[in-house]
Amino acid sequence: MKNQIINLITNKIQIAVILIFSIVLFKPFVVIGQGKSNLERGNSQASIVTGKYHNLFLEIGYSQNEIDAKIAKAYYDIFEGSNRVYFAVGDSMAYVSDIKNHDARTEGLSYGMMIAVQLNKKEVFDKIWRWSKKYLQHQSGPREGYFAWSINTETMKKNSEGSASDGELYYVTSLLFAANKWGNNTGINYYNEARRILDAMWKKDGTGNIYNLLNTEHKQITFVPEGNSYNWTDPSYHLPAFYEVWALYAKDGHEDFYKECADTSRVFLHRACHPVTGLNSDYTEFSGTPHPTRWMPPGFRYDSWRVPMNIAMDYTWFGKDKAWQEDYAKRFQNFLRSKGMDTYDDQFNLDGTKPDFILQAGTVPKLRHSIGLVATAATASLVNKDKNKVDFVKAVWNAKLEPYEDGYFDPYYDGLMYLFSLMHLSGKYQIIQPQ
Repeated sequence: MKNQIINLITNKIQIAVILIFSIVLFKPFVVIGQGKSNLERGNSQASIVTGKYHNLFLEIGYSQNEIDAKIAKAYYDIFEGSNRVYFAVGDSMAYVSDIKNHDARTEGLSYGMMIAVQLNKKEVFDKIWRWSKKYLQHQSGPREGYFAWSINTETMKKNSEGSASDGELYYVTSLLFAANKWGNNTGINYYNEARRILDAMWKKDGTGNIYNLLNTEHKQITFVPEGNSYNWTDPSYHLPAFYEVWALYAKDGHEDFYKECADTSRVFLHRACHPVTGLNSDYTEFSGTPHPTRWMPPGFRYDSWRVPMNIAMDYTWFGKDKAWQEDYAKRFQNFLRSKGMDTYDDQFNLDGTKPDFILQAGTVPKLRHSIGLVATAATASLVNKDKNKVDFVKAVWNAKLEPYEDGYFDPYYDGLMYLFSLMHLSGKYQIIQPQ
């Protein structure tokens, strides 16, 4: 009997010890479990998990007052100054214009909306959206929900009925951010507007030669969701971070597909970027192989400037491809540095040699040391682990949005790339989560 009592007490003590030990061990597993959805979405140091964004300007010695003033001036110059590209139409609408080409493009309009939501310029955001919806969004037919990519701002005649897929990509993402930031009860239901584009996209099955913005077989963004242009792409349209945002906030039932598109874009960029220089062609096949067009041969040109900035965004926000992205940033910046920090050109063959074909901007085809590329190249410093990366950050800090020596001036594309760069490098370009 005595032995039975001793055994019973011993068993109870063992059970108690096991329970206590399990509770102690279980607690961190609960924490890990709660954080698993975040960790699946991004690396543990990524902004989606930490909520923090690097202010690289501050880290290398500029004061917060200087940084805020720098961004405020860039915003003023582009949206309000004498050389602005933002123009009000009446009291309730406005557009962003590529003034050198006398048109407004979904590219610049949607960029303007992204800048506005990031910098809390609700009135600017709403005005650009209303104008875009009124003048560019197709309200019926095979293109319903999509946007004409270009319109002449003097005649108000569309230059094309077709869409450029990156415009819709930015429209949707900026609208989802606006819904998270301002809610949907202040005059525009931002979420519904984003869903309208996405829902329309999923109805495009080739009727009228119009397709999904995303090639559903290759899980990559199309150059144009129409005709044969559905079957190739533009590397600068590849924004894996935006697909991750769609998977989080669109809630349209295609979350897994968007995550697959994000991962596919990351792998695609491995193939599209040159293994030594890091340069990519403006247009490529889905394989990453350069795609020649009737208007120009393959090469690193204006569209391509956006790729380092897009990679820096994905690295900062979600951090799912850190090793390759860090190596890319080092290769890319080392190549440009080898051409002279104050002299590198804005167009190259992918191996870094001078191109025979120069894509014209302005009145003459000419290679320049463009502020747009200076700006986007600097964002790669958010990814590059080398200490000498600060030379690119200082270069964009010291850059001035003003005419080049030959008189050419582009406050539109150069200007928007410059402002985006300042926002990234100051930690002001962020995932806007629900308030």
